[in-house]
Amino acid sequence: MEFIAPSLFDYVVQHSQEEPQLLKDLTRETHLKVLQPRMLSGPLQGRFLSLLAKLISPKRILEVGTFTGYATLCLAEGLPKEGIIDTVDKNEELVDFQRTYFDRSPWGNQIHQHLGNALDIIPQLNSTYDLIFLDADKKNYLNYLPLLLPKLNSGGLLLSDNVLWSGKVLKATQKNDEDTKILKAFNQELASHPALETVLLPLRDGLTLSRKI
Repeated sequence: MEFIAPSLFDYVVQHSQEEPQLLKDLTRETHLKVLQPRMLSGPLQGRFLSLLAKLISPKRILEVGTFTGYATLCLAEGLPKEGIIDTVDKNEELVDFQRTYFDRSPWGNQIHQHLGNALDIIPQLNSTYDLIFLDADKKNYLNYLPLLLPKLNSGGLLLSDNVLWSGKVLKATQKNDEDTKILKAFNQELASHPALETVLLPLRDGLTLSRKI
């Protein structure tokens, strides 16, 4: 969901850096072959992720929720030569799809895929990170946070996606809508956390940028 008029959104995209051809190809194939292609980050958010990564040049990135690898490749654009991305996803059917595009990029050897439940995998990662991108199952956002913050270096950035949840965070939560309930609590936790400086950006479906103090 976009929170500005389509014509204005088109203007914003037209006056931002164009996405690379590889990402255009990935987008097209995702729409042709994969369910729920709207889960892609898209060109505007993708260029934001790329620019942010280039600004901080993170040596290690952790991504929770790979989908088809669009955001992974955007973040990889900011990696130094010795940098790596650990990206975690539980969808076995997408592993080869992701790897095809990772290997077509200059960063194939720097992108490490982890298949399985992120709640189990994150504690097993023996690294700390300069940038973490959270874009996984919303019902576990509050469970991910205490696992991720110890992995985030001081001064590092935590990006949390879909935090506006198609505007549902502004409405009364339905009794059976667990995702919205969790996201409301998660947003409040980020905004009030003593170890974080946080700004919620109305970019695409909501993207929160938090810096660990």
